[in-house]
Amino acid sequence: MEFLYNLLIDPFVQMVELPDFFLQVLWEGFVSGVLYALIALGFVLIFKASGVFNFAQGIMVVFAALSLVGLYALGMPAYIALIATIAIMGILAVAVQKTIFHHLVNQPDIILLMATIGLTYFLIGFGEFVFGGDPKVMITEELGLPTGSTAFDVLGGLVILQHIDIAAAVIAIIMVTALAIFFNKTRIGRALRAVADDHQAALSVGISLDQIWIIVWFAAGIVALATGIMWGARSDVSFALEIIAFKALPVLILGGFTSIPGAIVGGLIIGIGEKIGEIYWGPLVGGGIESWLAYVIALIFLLFRPQGLFGEKIIERV
Repeated sequence: MEFLYNLLIDPFVQMVELPDFFLQVLWEGFVSGVLYALIALGFVLIFKASGVFNFAQGIMVVFAALSLVGLYALGMPAYIALIATIAIMGILAVAVQKTIFHHLVNQPDIILLMATIGLTYFLIGFGEFVFGGDPKVMITEELGLPTGSTAFDVLGGLVILQHIDIAAAVIAIIMVTALAIFFNKTRIGRALRAVADDHQAALSVGISLDQIWIIVWFAAGIVALATGIMWGARSDVSFALEIIAFKALPVLILGGFTSIPGAIVGGLIIGIGEKIGEIYWGPLVGGGIESWLAYVIALIFLLFRPQGLFGEKIIERV
């Protein structure tokens, strides 16, 4: 009985008795969710436009962040290094298209997935060769990003908001809004969706797959750079960030693989859910809930809505 009380009742009692602490947990979960959503956004971009699940998105986050920090370490001013890193992500997009996906048009999805896995391990090896394996410090202040924190008196207690976390939330909202408008309101955005539906049909109406895929991989590279800057500002820039990218998988399951709004909603559900679970239910099972709760939530969700909250339900007639 005591265990059931601790499991079902005690966490909610703690939330009511310490509302300021509960709000702090919600804020931390919100920020984590926004950053998860940024990672998921890169997956959604490429899947929505090409039907390819880009396994390499996680290492692209690391590679972009390391490129920025590495160029700054070579003596480039911060904003010049940022522009140069954007150019590097553009070169990567062209290289990926010309050397890999140009030769895989109309190939089965599993072939395209295996190609992105191969790209992942190439970027890991190349990144370690160029930048080394030691953690790097993100150039937060040099880029003009806010530092410090602000404390608010809420319900008799303090809720502390880190300025970099606020900036991450604002940047994520701007990027999601801009990309949603791009996909739904522009001619190129409609062409991207057409390519995902059928490569051969897109070619037959004069859509250039090479051009479209370069654009979408470059856009995913920009998202990866923004994600790497924000994650790197909260911790060191290292190859360990790639592991965080796997949190995008449950986010995609919840939000839907083709939905940009779904990426942000799924990210918030996972981010807030795992923080609350770790703080209030973690002690009951010895801690560590944060590392696996997201996948449990996704697994349960698959049982009831496998296409995700905003995903399209696919019906195939046979």
